[in-house]
This record gives sequence, C-alpha cells and structure tokens, in this order.
Amino acid sequence: MDVAVLGATGDVGRQVCAQLIERRVLPTSSRLQLVGRADGSSARAAYGLRADLIDAYDEHAPLIDVALSPEDVVADVVVLTAGRTSPARSGGSVDRAQLAADNHAVFSDYAQALARHGSGHEVVIVVSNPVELGVAVAAEQLGRHRVIGMGAWLDTLRFRREIAVSLGVRRQRVGGFVSGQHGNEVVPLWSSVRIRGLDTDERLRAVAALRGERLLDDFDEEIAQAKVTLDALVDADIERAFALIDTWPPDLRVVVRPWLTHQSGAKTASGTASATVDLVDTVLDGRDIVVAGQVSLDGEVALNGEPFSGVLGVPVILGPEGWTHVMLDDLAPDELRRVQQSARGIDAMLSQWPRCGGAR
Repeated sequence: MDVAVLGATGDVGRQVCAQLIERRVLPTSSRLQLVGRADGSSARAAYGLRADLIDAYDEHAPLIDVALSPEDVVADVVVLTAGRTSPARSGGSVDRAQLAADNHAVFSDYAQALARHGSGHEVVIVVSNPVELGVAVAAEQLGRHRVIGMGAWLDTLRFRREIAVSLGVRRQRVGGFVSGQHGNEVVPLWSSVRIRGLDTDERLRAVAALRGERLLDDFDEEIAQAKVTLDALVDADIERAFALIDTWPPDLRVVVRPWLTHQSGAKTASGTASATVDLVDTVLDGRDIVVAGQVSLDGEVALNGEPFSGVLGVPVILGPEGWTHVMLDDLAPDELRRVQQSARGIDAMLSQWPRCGGAR
C-alpha cells in the first residue's frame, strides 16, 4: 500500500517520512509520495528530501516520488501535515483561531482534489492544526469514516506515558484514553485507565493516588496557573521549569509539557510524527485496532442526553477502511461535563467556516 505525506518538507512531515522508513512500516514495494506546492519553497525541498531519504535508507526504502499539485496525490493513506504551524519560541504561540484562518484554504484545496481525483478509498490522517477543522473539511468532501485526526492519539500516548512514569512502569503496561479537543480542551479519561498486572482494586488505588481529590471541573484553572508559573521560568531557568512539571499530576503534565517544549524553542515534531506513524501502521496492518482520534460523529455519542453530531476526539476502532465504532464507555460526571465543554468549543470554532457546521 502507498502513503502520501502532504507538507512532506515541514518539520513534522520530514519526521513522518523518516519514521515510516526507519520503522519499516512501508515495504520496498510500496510507494512514499512527498507532496509539496509548486508555488513555494517546498517544490525544491521535496526533491532534496527525496534524495536525502534514499541516501539514508537505500537498503530498505520504498519507492519515493514527488508530487507538486493536489491533483497528483495518489495513495491509500494520505497524511495531512501541510499548512501553517505555531512558531517554536518563548511567547511565540499562534492561537488556534489564527491557525484556522490560515489553514482552512489548505485543508479545502487538498480535500477537494482528493474528492475529484482520488480513488474514493483513501484514509486521511489529519495532523495539521486545528486538527478538528482539518477533519471537518476533509470529512465533508470524502466521507466521515475515511478521516481521522491524530491529536487525540498523541494526547493519549502522552497520558499513558505520564501515568507510567509516575508508577515506574513502561508505557506498554498502561491503557487509557484522552478525549475532547486537541490542545487545552483535552479530556483525560481517568475512568478508562487500565494498568496491566493490577487487579481492579489495585488499579483504583493507584489512580486515586495519582489524581488525588482533583476534578476536571478545575482543569482549566490548573492549566492556566501552570502556564503562568512556567512562563516566568522559560528564559530564566528552563531546566528548573521542566523539573517543576515532573512534580505535577500526570494529566496536567500532558498539557503543559508539550507547551513548554514549544516555548523552549524546540518543537514536538518527533512525538507528533511517531503518533501519526502509529495510525498509518494501524491502517496498513489490515486489522481493526482501538485508538483515539478526532472524528466526525453523527449520533454515535450522546451529550446532554442527545445524540451529538460534530467533530470530537474519542476512542474508535481503526482499520484499513477508516474508523468504524466509537468505543467511549460511560464517563464519570466530571469527565462528561468536560467533554461537553470541549464539544461546545469545537462547535464554536467550526461554525465560523462554511460547510464545516458544528453540532446539529
């Protein structure tokens, strides 16, 4: 099967391409398509990236080619990393409303081209932010089950890792999901946490010890206060800032550690690409696997006692033809309230853009 990476020469796109080959997700008989824009610097850089990848991985690299027009994208899995990103520097964040304004046209161009010229079976993995907007635009053109955003999976992996670190175990032993919106509006689903090797009572005690008496109703305030505290340390003592994060609860670390990474002048490209390649591998594997992702729902989830239609990060079954069933178990009351809050925020953002709609 073939994979196309839209925005292949960007920070995340390059990492996705390299990890697809490094992890041998694509056999030598498959094709990796590096997609840039003919009217930008990526037109040159894509050919240079192709040469570099072949130079590095010639013994086991797939066939690699370059496409410079949305109409030329041909693949079984399309990874959307194109568009503007927030600059990595102290105080340099671009809010998601601005990213939406900048990237809506990019999402639309590629989605419309795939709808007109694609096979009708491509699975699209949206990486670019706002990931919910990318999912809404692509789902409108291609069908909602063929489009998944990777933000909820990245947040899920971060959640599992932070829990694992606190318990002194490997991440592979920890289950659990993050729902909601990618960003500050994430919903860590503590009720979904499972720890291999612990029975129910042991797990409940471990989770209670990690979480304390906190509820998600106060999560926004915790995030805001944490960022104020860290912002005062970014330039003065970045090592101390990262060390301070290690003393906070796992769910808070999920949000503020990548934020501080960005503020430090670095980016989260490696982790983002790794989570993306996980989803590509899942689609290509041929088996149905439970992951988390931003998807366009049409009544699969009930909020406020009513079927919800709109984009939301939820656990789903993902396979070679896209996502199928939503696997969202009964939520704790504070989790449900925060999921509802997150859904409202996503809906408000999407309602500003034609044909993206929101909850109906």
